[in-house]
Amino acid sequence: MTAEFAMAMPAVVLLLLVGLTAVSAVVTKLECVDAARQAARAAARGDDGRAAGGRVAPRGAAVSVDTSGEDVHATVRAPVRLLVLFVPALSVSATAVAATEPGVGQ
Repeated sequence: MTAEFAMAMPAVVLLLLVGLTAVSAVVTKLECVDAARQAARAAARGDDGRAAGGRVAPRGAAVSVDTSGEDVHATVRAPVRLLVLFVPALSVSATAVAATEPGVGQ
């Protein structure tokens, strides 16, 4: 029984690390969605969208805000913290769109 346990333990640890990396990717994606929403909402009100998105964005994230016509597009891209070394570098992104408030930018 001990030899079988010793043989199975590396596979169990590997599966655990891959699972935790997947959870980390999902959490980072949710943080990017929230940051993009905050950035778009702030920019639509006439505030600094990059600063608003940067406050809630995950560490190492890039926040960009573009205005096209009456819409504001905010995109947040962030690297995923990897727990497994052999997995290639991952990054996630999220985009949010908000209509510009009346009177903003005039």
